[in-house]
Amino acid sequence: MKRVITIDGPSGAGKSTVAKELAKRLGFEYLDTGALYRAVALYLRKKGHDESITDDKLGSELKEVEISFEKARVFLNGEDVSDAIRTPEIGHYSSVFSARPVVREFLLGLQREFATTHDTVAEGRDMGTVVFPGADCKFFLDASTEERARRRFLQLKAMGKEITEQDALKDVVERDRRDSSRDIAPLKKADDAIYVDTTKLSLRETIDLLYHHITSRCGIKGSDR
Repeated sequence: MKRVITIDGPSGAGKSTVAKELAKRLGFEYLDTGALYRAVALYLRKKGHDESITDDKLGSELKEVEISFEKARVFLNGEDVSDAIRTPEIGHYSSVFSARPVVREFLLGLQREFATTHDTVAEGRDMGTVVFPGADCKFFLDASTEERARRRFLQLKAMGKEITEQDALKDVVERDRRDSSRDIAPLKKADDAIYVDTTKLSLRETIDLLYHHITSRCGIKGSDR
């Protein structure tokens, strides 16, 4: 296993953007685990499945799924789905299907395999608790529900998606409920993770803060490129 930094937290806390920028600054690779679950959700929705799918059928369908990353783009069975997975519907079903043990087991090996060949910044819901419990440095990013909903709204509007601020708030609250209450790998802070509230921090302030912790407390020296 190469060096690994994990960033966990709820939807809208800023994990993806922060992880991407930290990876660049450190000279690491960025592992977008949320994209993996979204790609699985996209595949299953295209096949007409919803939460009623049985575990046996789910396992059978996953045998036909191949996901890869290339230059920050996500490919599902050879097709670039980087934009197609960023919709409210797929976000909803990625959270729904991620609660299924067969899906988590399917993606666990892929995530760990990635870190065997790359120094990695991995972000998600259970990176520091389940996927990489021995990570070199762990963070838990959070923000107020209102701020996370605002960020979610602006993100989707910038992508041209039709959504209201109330819809964004409802989506964030519902995802928090599902992610925190599921039986399998619920969203929670790892005991040894550094908690960071980003509500009143700018993106640059958040990145600088995490970078400081990484280089001063975790013994990792980045390229600062």
